[in-house]
Amino acid sequence: MSADDFVVIKSHPNLLLYVDSLQKKNAEALSFYPKQVFEREAEKGRIFLGMLNGEPCGYLYAGAQGRDVKLHQVCIEYDARRRLHGAMIVSCMEEYAEEGKATSITLRCGFDLEANKFWGEMGYGCIQHQKGGVRRMRVINVWRKWLREELFTTEHIEPAVGKTDASLWRKNKKTGIVTQFARGKKMQDYRAKLEAEQ
Repeated sequence: MSADDFVVIKSHPNLLLYVDSLQKKNAEALSFYPKQVFEREAEKGRIFLGMLNGEPCGYLYAGAQGRDVKLHQVCIEYDARRRLHGAMIVSCMEEYAEEGKATSITLRCGFDLEANKFWGEMGYGCIQHQKGGVRRMRVINVWRKWLREELFTTEHIEPAVGKTDASLWRKNKKTGIVTQFARGKKMQDYRAKLEAEQ
């Protein structure tokens, strides 16, 4: 395949429909954003669309230019996942970040996703583990890549690895112990209960 077969663009008549559709197909791997968010971000040039042989094959949604650019979503069609396409989209986003004088790029990735290996290969280092949502009980790996030389060296840690488990969530949802409206202390108490049952 030549490089001419693949391009990254920011404007396309089907961009919003495609991004929303691919996000839904990969809902278990991605955080959810309403279509309105993609509409707003596309207008600001923050959605990078990968085109393979004239057809969309993946996208990247980046945050605003600033000191640390947040990478919100990257998703490539399953049959186009050869790491080359994702790497090319990420390279375009890194240029965008450098144009905005960013010093780093940060992203979050669930511990059960193959994408963690990809981020390591792209020069990103895992800097932190965070608790994810209670439905999947997944650990989130926080990855960062410095675009400029660091004043102090950031310690990298091994990314967490594991599997999601929604069985307790489903069981407790049926019993009414938890609802989608649980927030704050109630959600913290529920998380503690789930962790104790594991």
